[in-house]
Amino acid sequence: MEHPIFFLDQLVGLLGLDFIRHHLYGQFHTPHVIYTWLVMLVLIGLLGLGARGVSMIPTKGQNFIELMIGGMEEFVVDVAGEEGRRFFPILATVFLYILVCNLFGLIPGFYPPTGTVNTTLSCALVVVPMTHIIGVMYHGPKYIKHFMGPIWWMSPIILPIEMIGHLARVLSLSIRLFGNIAGHELVVGILFMLAGMFFAPLPIMALGIFVSVVQAFVFFLLSTMYFSGAMEHAH
Repeated sequence: MEHPIFFLDQLVGLLGLDFIRHHLYGQFHTPHVIYTWLVMLVLIGLLGLGARGVSMIPTKGQNFIELMIGGMEEFVVDVAGEEGRRFFPILATVFLYILVCNLFGLIPGFYPPTGTVNTTLSCALVVVPMTHIIGVMYHGPKYIKHFMGPIWWMSPIILPIEMIGHLARVLSLSIRLFGNIAGHELVVGILFMLAGMFFAPLPIMALGIFVSVVQAFVFFLLSTMYFSGAMEHAH
């Protein structure tokens, strides 16, 4: 099911930039990339406004950002320990990016980039390799012990199982997020076609806010746990 690009398509038409419509929309069919750029601009703009004029007496915007970032940082420390602060920026960036991408699908005329497996896969391919980079940073060559199991003579059995399990993390992170967001978009689209004039999609859209927040948090939580596991000593 291809999602039409309502908002940006109309904007491009009003500006008379038909060549952009042809090359970006008609030829490459990459709405998730286009809306990813928009998500990045929104995040930069909102965080820039909130951080502007930072002072000892915080404004409402500064208070909100400090509360949000501080809460996430303390959560990471609770899960991964004090060493988790070192990798908090990448975890917070992934969480905020996925959250805004998810919420974009609730705005009429917008497309959620996480409704495409390419976007969710790109996030997973950042987190999972970073997990092993952290493991090597903390343990060096001994990081291989994480894959060997507790008993040395069982290593030939444990090693391939662990390798498959770590590769499956990429699919787990990407398919779970993609399936939930794409499924919500599909249900809302069907309800709009069947009973849009009776406001039937509104309850599902309200539920979509909860789903968007939960799915972003699940990705954030699993990423934190992966990082924490890589920092721990092998048992």
